[in-house]
Amino acid sequence: MSKVIVVGVAGGSASGKSTVVKNIRQRFGHEVEVIMHDSYYNDQAAMSMEERYRQNYDHPNAYETEKMVEDIRKLKAGQEIARPEYDYTLYTRAPQTVLVKPKRVIIIEGILVLEDRALRDLMDIKIYVDTDADERLMRRLTRDMAERGRSVESVLSQYRKTVKPMHEQYVEPSKKYADIILPRGGENKTGIEIIMQHLKSLIQSQE
Repeated sequence: MSKVIVVGVAGGSASGKSTVVKNIRQRFGHEVEVIMHDSYYNDQAAMSMEERYRQNYDHPNAYETEKMVEDIRKLKAGQEIARPEYDYTLYTRAPQTVLVKPKRVIIIEGILVLEDRALRDLMDIKIYVDTDADERLMRRLTRDMAERGRSVESVLSQYRKTVKPMHEQYVEPSKKYADIILPRGGENKTGIEIIMQHLKSLIQSQE
């Protein structure tokens, strides 16, 4: 098959990464496969629920990134992978995996995908979605309550204890590695269109 192009999409929690990825998928359709860094959260089946709840999920050590690197390398080599699944309600890996076949474009999405050098080295395009902190907090609050059954208190507590400090320590500094910084996330239609054109030209140059 033609060369697999890997696109990294990073940025703070609820910055609009998923909206950017959705736009790319809509434009390039079946040529795109999305791999979420969150799918590679550590397996915590051996821990009690209380222990799982106390973990810092915004620190690089919360992820089995080495396995993700290995899987992306396999996809770039034209091989299938068994991607892990993560159960947000149980705070651990789901028992099932998902078969993923190599596609023309592999998008790696997650808050810390630009923080890890081995992952960065696999990327052809590195994007950082840059959105105001207050906006990100409001979006996260709405999302976690609606999709993950969280209370307002638990979301705000986690934000104060881990999300905000980890963003300042790890996520925000990774912006310097980006090829493209996209202000205002999914609202930046012009910026997204520039990304689309760049990706299109990269695909065409590899044909």
